[in-house]
Amino acid sequence: MPEVAPPLPGRVLFDQEWTDLAFLHWSVDPDVVAPLLPAGVQPDVVDGVTYVGLIPFHMRRAGPGRGHAAPYFGDFLETNVRLYGVDAEGHHGVVFRSLEASRLGTVLVARWGYRLPYMWARMHVERTGDVWVWTSRRRWPGSGWSTRIAIEVGQEVTDPTALDLWLTSRWGLHHELAGRTVWTPNAHGAWPLREARVLELSDELVAAAGLPVDGLPTVPARFSHGVHTVFGWPRRLPAGVGARA
Repeated sequence: MPEVAPPLPGRVLFDQEWTDLAFLHWSVDPDVVAPLLPAGVQPDVVDGVTYVGLIPFHMRRAGPGRGHAAPYFGDFLETNVRLYGVDAEGHHGVVFRSLEASRLGTVLVARWGYRLPYMWARMHVERTGDVWVWTSRRRWPGSGWSTRIAIEVGQEVTDPTALDLWLTSRWGLHHELAGRTVWTPNAHGAWPLREARVLELSDELVAAAGLPVDGLPTVPARFSHGVHTVFGWPRRLPAGVGARA
């Protein structure tokens, strides 16, 4: 899996910035994850395990094409629960189980236009010195699922571990669209990572996504001030791969 993004094929579909982000991860058995992935996608495994991530951040200046930030709707808080998959063509990407977002309009467009599992939530982020706190409570569809994450940001990670790179060097996502699995590529620079210590974690989103994890993350937490990201156009997996029976 390359540590630098492959060139983005074709024109840019979306342009956005992911900022002030925390990475929280748990190791899980690949057999637990496999039924939750789209057709044609297998759990991506390292040292016999795969991972589930809980990722709160601030989406900024999102919009269509390159450099066309959408006013109001392109700036919102998000917290996603994600898995890691690989397809037969060797695309190592993420699979979103849920994406909480604070803009209802954005949620509606993403759910019905792109078929991603966005959820409208009441969200807040607060910073006091090196301490960051994210809170979220789902409003629709369903209601009540919540999370509260507090971390203390530490020193710069000058020598990322192999697992740091495995979790963050992801150049696209797999999801279902019109009954077929598609691959949507993205490209961004290397994450500027910092160490982080989890001070508080009260989460229901991972369990709501069908993933049985308990306690604090099993991987050292990380924080980043963010990266600029561009997405390409989705492409169906080859015929016979990624189709639902």
